[in-house]
Amino acid sequence: MSEAYWDQLKTVLGTLSIGIDGNGSITRLVFGSEKMPGQRSTERCYHIRNQLKEYLTGTRTQFNLRLKFSGTTFQRRVWQGLTEIPYGIVLGYGDLARNIGYPGAARAVGQANGANPIPIIIPCHRIVAADGSIGGFSGNLSIKRMLLAIEHVELAK
Repeated sequence: MSEAYWDQLKTVLGTLSIGIDGNGSITRLVFGSEKMPGQRSTERCYHIRNQLKEYLTGTRTQFNLRLKFSGTTFQRRVWQGLTEIPYGIVLGYGDLARNIGYPGAARAVGQANGANPIPIIIPCHRIVAADGSIGGFSGNLSIKRMLLAIEHVELAK
């Protein structure tokens, strides 16, 4: 097993658990207190903690972090597509499916979205239902609402 480190950050969203690899690439972000593989290291996770704090206080609109995630080719394409959605913009599942070259795959996009290993940084909260309502979220809907509020997004429904 390669080197791995983790830390936790207390936020307005609750505790976030952060996992990184030995190169400092973020591999996982979880809502809640979860011990990740490897050893705890506030120092190695500092840059991620700092950028998350800046985002949550509204002073950061883009993350500058290395990501390392594994999944199917389709999941990785969806997650990459999520990172291309600008701050403060929301799309429907079908919109993202079209953007990544899979028109008609809105349900599959929804499943990949729900399996996102690095929420917030891979902004799955920017995906809403086709009718403009909030849709789902792997954390809970109150967290999704808070994330959208940070980005000054007001949903019509």
